[in-house]
Amino acid sequence: MSDIALRTVGLGKMYRIGGEKAKYRTLRETLMQTAKRPIERIRHPGAATHHSEMLWALRDIDLEVKHGQALGIIGRNGAGKTTLLKVLSRITEPTEGRVEIRGRVASLLEVGTGFHAELTGRENIYLNGAILGMKRADIKRKFDEIVEFSEIGRFLDTPVKRYSSGMYVRLAFAVAAHLDPEILIIDEVLAVGDASFQKKCLAKMSGVARGGRTVLFVSHNMGAVNRLCDRGIWLDQGGVVMQDTAVDTVRTYLNAGNADVAERSWAASDQPGDDALRLTRVRICQPSGVTAAFVDITEPFEVEIETQVEKPEDETGVGFHVLTPDGNVVMHSGEVVSGLSVARTPGRWVSRCRLPAYVFNAGDYLLSVDADVPYRRIIFSEDGVLRWRVEATSEGMGRYHTGSWMGVVGPGLGGWSVEKAADDGEWANDAATGSTGTDGAAGHLRELDS
Repeated sequence: MSDIALRTVGLGKMYRIGGEKAKYRTLRETLMQTAKRPIERIRHPGAATHHSEMLWALRDIDLEVKHGQALGIIGRNGAGKTTLLKVLSRITEPTEGRVEIRGRVASLLEVGTGFHAELTGRENIYLNGAILGMKRADIKRKFDEIVEFSEIGRFLDTPVKRYSSGMYVRLAFAVAAHLDPEILIIDEVLAVGDASFQKKCLAKMSGVARGGRTVLFVSHNMGAVNRLCDRGIWLDQGGVVMQDTAVDTVRTYLNAGNADVAERSWAASDQPGDDALRLTRVRICQPSGVTAAFVDITEPFEVEIETQVEKPEDETGVGFHVLTPDGNVVMHSGEVVSGLSVARTPGRWVSRCRLPAYVFNAGDYLLSVDADVPYRRIIFSEDGVLRWRVEATSEGMGRYHTGSWMGVVGPGLGGWSVEKAADDGEWANDAATGSTGTDGAAGHLRELDS
């Protein structure tokens, strides 16, 4: 028996965008339109016609995934990641190429996918199991585990149309992961869950992979991809840029084209986001406002994220991740987790977060930015948009030390003290103490003049 769980050969998916949507016409209208068309061309020879554009969301994807492998699929928004998962999940047909799948597939691509809104949580568990081809006895055997994992037992007999997005995700993942699929496909949908549930899901997926089953995982969390996956594939504009180990793929992806880029802006046509909020500019700067690709370890600096609000939406939050070049997450911060709640009106807004001195060790760092409506949807998530360097001066690192300390961070911890012990064994009263204070990180948000 082949050890290949999934294979694609020359896989491509094309969509038609733009143009007028075809209208339903009667036979009489069709005949009249056909007769009038030559006359219209003579009367208006320069009249614009509505042309559609063909977009290849995927092109020439050759991929092999073995049984028991965990594959991380990474790339910027619009790279084709979700389209690939939809083709592999048999939700949409490929335009060209072929897909070979050996084993039962369970997928979680969008909140509520595969659920019937009028049915209860209990009924949807049995429905999803039946769709996966499982017998009722097998579903019943796994039922208690699914309910316990999802943590929604109180609402099990409530129609799922009354569930929040977070409850949808909890139940959907619990069903997908516990009904023994040979291949488990998970999209970024997990990001709408709370942090503790995300951690629980990652642990479950890791257990699934160790159990010999195959996992395909799309995420903007590079640390999670590194921890969970042994292989990685980087997609860009529908094509494969790189296939390698997860660690090497993530490292190359994050460092591509980011040599000391401390500021980035987007043209109106390319701004990440949606019709409510769009990302316009991101930069690393000194407290004075000067953009800085190099920061001294002894000095604080700021992350500045500028957005354009088109229409108000409650509970929108902007945040960022700081990563090492290898994709390890050093820290995360955001408006929501910091307790900020701002009702954004239409216009240009800038969010700033001040990061204190003596926190980051000397070395290179990457910045990823995101915005979401908590527990409901992701507005944008942009990976590795900036790269800057923290420099260590001799004054900042100590009299006898140059370079960097061991570890990812290098905090200047205060509170150190030195005392000479009394001869009788009691603590001396006269102590030589010294400390290095750090100013706490603070965030503020204000509206800019248009």
